[in-house]
Amino acid sequence: MFFPRMPNEALQRGDPSRVLLDSAFVLHRRDYRETSLILELFTLHHGRIGLIAKGARRGRQGLAPVLQPFVPLLVSWCGRGELATLTQAEAGGSGLRLQHTALFCGFYLNELLMKLLPSHDPHPELFNAYRHALADLAADEDPETALRGFELSLLEDIGYGLQLVAEAVGGQAVRPDRLYTYRIEAGPVPATEDEADAVLGATLLALRDRRFDSPETRTEAKRLMRRIIAHHLEGRALKSRELFRNSP
Repeated sequence: MFFPRMPNEALQRGDPSRVLLDSAFVLHRRDYRETSLILELFTLHHGRIGLIAKGARRGRQGLAPVLQPFVPLLVSWCGRGELATLTQAEAGGSGLRLQHTALFCGFYLNELLMKLLPSHDPHPELFNAYRHALADLAADEDPETALRGFELSLLEDIGYGLQLVAEAVGGQAVRPDRLYTYRIEAGPVPATEDEADAVLGATLLALRDRRFDSPETRTEAKRLMRRIIAHHLEGRALKSRELFRNSP
């Protein structure tokens, strides 16, 4: 498994409008004019940023083949504001080969970052969680575990971490055999069997441990996390889910 090297002194300190060789991944790219690209990147030291890659699609030596999702990169840029200018990009390691379901899962992770992560806000621990999740997906590990783990890391990093060990009222320890309704602003409260969103305490503890040993736990954890993610998306749809549903 290869992870890109961490730049230390490579980051230029004298001029805040210029950044040299920060580790990054492409979250999204689109064509701009005849030869350029607009990029959305997730970087180690500067978080989510937007860049214009001028002339990246020009000729055989263009940067377009390198500026692909799931390829570890080292990038340099200059400028301030919402859209700086890419000045250099090189592969920081071999691209992670995501296929079939893993590919849609990778697009899902990218879309979550674009929609939930504020721009220009460094999240180095989340950056590491992201590349570990991609590595697990590329290695054909269980995608549900990789997705739930990343969702939890993302929510924790943006200030919406889940309460998974104690009941919201009274603070008693979550019991594995008890049904709970998870209140997003408070935490788990005891529920009855007829409550549609009820989950077992065992599912909450599985999310805490990021281990899912049964199909029932996986299903409940997915349903709960989907509801919580939807709450924080505030009605914004995820195109990656539509792509997955419409795929052969």
